[in-house]
Amino acid sequence: MATKDALVQALQEIIAPLIEADGGELYLVFHENDEVKLHLAGTCSGCPGAALTSRGVISPTLRSLNPQLRVVVTTGYLIPSGAERIQAAERMA
Repeated sequence: MATKDALVQALQEIIAPLIEADGGELYLVFHENDEVKLHLAGTCSGCPGAALTSRGVISPTLRSLNPQLRVVVTTGYLIPSGAERIQAAERMA
């Protein structure tokens, strides 16, 4: 089981920078035991590449923390209630 801290760290250090580079926004909607729900907004809303990003980048990255993790990614302009915005971790120069 991936802890929320490990999950958020992976989201901030690996996934959020990639999403933000294309003008997107990443939100953590839900995390419990072996399930995580994320939401992509901004330029990711309605983008055909969002599915590829989910299958090719987000899921494999998070499953490296927990192979049994169920990853659900939604997209859209409306951000789910209670979702937490995840932004790229600041890097030291």
